[in-house]
Amino acid sequence: MCGIVGYIGTRKASPILINGLLRLEYRGYDSAGIATLEDEGLTVMKDKGRVKNLYNIPGIDDLKGTIGIAHTRWATHGKPSKENSHPHVDNSKSFSVVHNGIIENYNELRKFLTDKGYKFYSQTDTEVIPNLIHYYYNKDTKNDDMKLLRAVNKACKDLKGSFAVEVISKYDKEHMVVVRKDSPLVIGKGDGENYISSDIPAILSFTKDFYLLNDLEFALLSRDDIKFYDIDLNPVEKRVQVIEWDAASAEKEGYEDYMLKEIHEQPTAIRETIGAKLNEGSKCDFDELKFTKEYLQGVNKIYLVACGTAMHAGLAGKVMLEKLCKIPTEVDIASEFRYRDPIIDDKTLCIFISQSGETADTIAALKLSREKKARTLAITNVIGSSITREADYSIYTHAGPEIAVASTKAYTSQVVLLALLTIYFAETLGVSKKEVEDLKKEIIELPKKVEEVLKTDEQVREFGHRIYQEKDVFFLGRGIDETVARESALKLKEISYIHADSYPAGELKHGPIALIENGITVISIMTDPKLVEKTVSNIQEVITRGAKTLVVTNQKVDDKMFDTVVHIPETSPFVSPILSVIPLQLLSYYISKEKGLDVDKPRNLAKSVTVE
Repeated sequence: MCGIVGYIGTRKASPILINGLLRLEYRGYDSAGIATLEDEGLTVMKDKGRVKNLYNIPGIDDLKGTIGIAHTRWATHGKPSKENSHPHVDNSKSFSVVHNGIIENYNELRKFLTDKGYKFYSQTDTEVIPNLIHYYYNKDTKNDDMKLLRAVNKACKDLKGSFAVEVISKYDKEHMVVVRKDSPLVIGKGDGENYISSDIPAILSFTKDFYLLNDLEFALLSRDDIKFYDIDLNPVEKRVQVIEWDAASAEKEGYEDYMLKEIHEQPTAIRETIGAKLNEGSKCDFDELKFTKEYLQGVNKIYLVACGTAMHAGLAGKVMLEKLCKIPTEVDIASEFRYRDPIIDDKTLCIFISQSGETADTIAALKLSREKKARTLAITNVIGSSITREADYSIYTHAGPEIAVASTKAYTSQVVLLALLTIYFAETLGVSKKEVEDLKKEIIELPKKVEEVLKTDEQVREFGHRIYQEKDVFFLGRGIDETVARESALKLKEISYIHADSYPAGELKHGPIALIENGITVISIMTDPKLVEKTVSNIQEVITRGAKTLVVTNQKVDDKMFDTVVHIPETSPFVSPILSVIPLQLLSYYISKEKGLDVDKPRNLAKSVTVE
C-alpha cells in the first residue's frame, strides 16, 4: 500500500507534490520521492525514510518543472532503500513511473526485458514498468500525441496484478498518462492544471472536481484537458463529480466512520497482502525467510502468540499449520505465555502476531522466547515497529493504516498471511501437495469473493436493527468456524457494549444451553461441509427453546429453518474465516450505530496496548 501524487499545470510541481505526499504518508512511510520534467529532461529526487527527508535533498528547491509525479512507499518488493524507492526510470532515463500495487508476474517480465538487453538496479517489481514502456515506445513508428499513451497501454496489457500508475516522459513534455487496476487513483480537475492522487484528501485543498477511474481505464492529461480511454484505447466519456467533503469526511473518503471504511477496504488489503507471494504454477515466495526443509522437519512445536483479535487470527493459523504441515501448533495469549514458563527450546518456532508491532505483552513474550533459544518470527502491519527489531524474521500484512480501534482489515489480512506462510512451509517440506495447490487457487480468488460478501450489507443492517436492544448474544461454530465465533463476539462486545459469548456448537449441551431462553439471539457460522449437519442439529436445539437465529454459511441449508441466513461464496474451509467474519463485522458496526455509540473509539479501549 503506497501513495502516489501527480501534477500537470503552470505552477512549480515540486511543492504541490510534496504537500500531497505529506497528506498521503499514512499509506506508506519507508521512502519517498518525486520526478519532474525540467528543461534538461527528467529529474528524480528520492530517499529512504519519511517524506520530510525530501526537503534535505540538495537542489530540490531549485526544481522548476510544472509536470511531476511523486510517491511515498510501503515496501513490498525489496527492502526500504534509496534504490528501491520510487519514482523509477527506464535504462535510458527517458520515462519515469510511480506505482501503487503489486506486479505478480514481474519475474517473468524482468527475464523478458533482461533478454532484450535491459538492466535492473532495484529489487522492486515496479522497475519493469518504465522499461516495458521504453520497449514499446521504441517499437511504435507513429509520432503523435498518442504515442506515450499507446506505449503505456501495451505495457499494462503485459502486467498481471494490481496497479495504479503515473507516467511522464522527456519525449512528451505536454502530457502525463495514468491508469489503474485494483488500486485506488483519482484525478482532480483544475483551471489550467490537473492533479492525480491515490486518495481524494491529498488534493482536496486544490480542487473539488474529480474524475474517478474504473479498472483498466487510461487518462491522457495535459494542462487544459483530460481524455479517457478503455483498454483498447476507445474514447470513454466521464462525468466530473463534485466532492463536498470537510477535512474529516475527506479522510474517511465519504464513509460515515473509519470502521466502515476499513471493512470495505478489505479486498484491497487482502490483495496487497497476497502481493506477488503467490502465483499459479509457482511456489509461494517469502524471500525474507530462510527456513530450510531440514529446519522445519526438526521443529517440535510452533507457538502462535498474540492478544485479542490477532490471537483469533492465530487460531485460524493453527488449523492450517497442523492439517497441512503436520507440525504441532499451539495458540497462546501473550499476557499468559510470558508468565507460565512455556516449554521452549531451540527446536521451537515462535510466531508473534501484532497489528501495530508495539503490543507490550507480545513483545515481552518474544523476548522470553529468544532467551530460551527459540527461533522467532513477527507478523505485523507496521514496518520498523518494535516487534520487527526484536524478532529473527519479520513478514508483513499490507492492510494500510487501521484507525478504528476495533480491528477488521488487519484481522483478515493476518489470516491471509498465515495461510501464505502455511503454504510456504508445506511446499518447503514437500507435503500436502494437492491440498496446497487447491488452497493457492482459493486465496487468489479471495479479493473478488470479499467484494461479493460486502453486498450483504443491507441484509445484515436489517438484522442489526431487529436485535440492537439485546443484552446477550451467543455465537456458535465448529472447527475453524468457532474461531470466527470468538472474533465476532469480541467485535460485538468492543463497539456495542452488548454481552456476547462464543462457544463450540458441540459444547451447548455441556452447560451453555441453560442460558438459552425465548427471544435470545444466537448467531452461527457454518462453512465446513464435514460439520454442517452437526452444527444444524445444534442450532435446532436453541430454536426449540425460542432463540432468534442468524446463520452465516456457504453450505446448502434450509433457509426457512432460521430467522435470517446470510449466504457467502464457497471457499476452502481453511480461509473461510476471511469471508464469514465480514457480515459479522458489519453486524457489530450497525448495532453500534443503532445505539448511537462512537464506533471508532469505543469506551475504555485503545488501538495499541503498549503497557501491560
